[in-house]
Amino acid sequence: MDALTAIATATGLGWASGVRLYAVLFFLGLLQHAGIYTLPPDLQVLAHPAVMAVSGLLFFIEFLADKVPGVDSLWDAVHTFIRIPAGAVLAAAAVASADPGFALAAGLLGGVVAAGTHFTKAGTRALINASPEPFSNWTASLGEDFLSLLGLFAALKYPLLFLILLGVFIGVAIYLLPKLWRGIKRVLTTIRRRPGSPASE
Repeated sequence: MDALTAIATATGLGWASGVRLYAVLFFLGLLQHAGIYTLPPDLQVLAHPAVMAVSGLLFFIEFLADKVPGVDSLWDAVHTFIRIPAGAVLAAAAVASADPGFALAAGLLGGVVAAGTHFTKAGTRALINASPEPFSNWTASLGEDFLSLLGLFAALKYPLLFLILLGVFIGVAIYLLPKLWRGIKRVLTTIRRRPGSPASE
């Protein structure tokens, strides 16, 4: 795996995991299982029938939960603690066979990208949920389903194109950050109010 492909794969896994983690896991397993794409050795376990069954079930649950205004923001708040570390682990596993130091660097990069994508998604959806009609929520959710898998496919097959598009995404996210901050604060407030959290006691 050359450096460009490795960087695109690591950032692509992080980026997509920050939006649709379980879709990413199931999609990767499906690609490997069907022989469409050969995953790096440490990710081939995703094609195991048991892993695919669980990731497929969680993908289905997330697909439904993400279409319900309010429930989607609660789901995002809970998954702050899941998507970001998972994005880091997947990115590290994608290049683990090359070099341990490079794998650690890829994990850090994947985790940072996953965090940025997750909070951009969560903040946007929290703002959209302020609208009383559900159609904007459904449109945003379906768009995220499509873009997460399309972006991941681009990272695997067209690394340079993906990295260019990722640069555009980061620029847009930075530009929109002041507007998204209100939504991100709602997600952080939801996290603080979770039963058992220090702020809720």
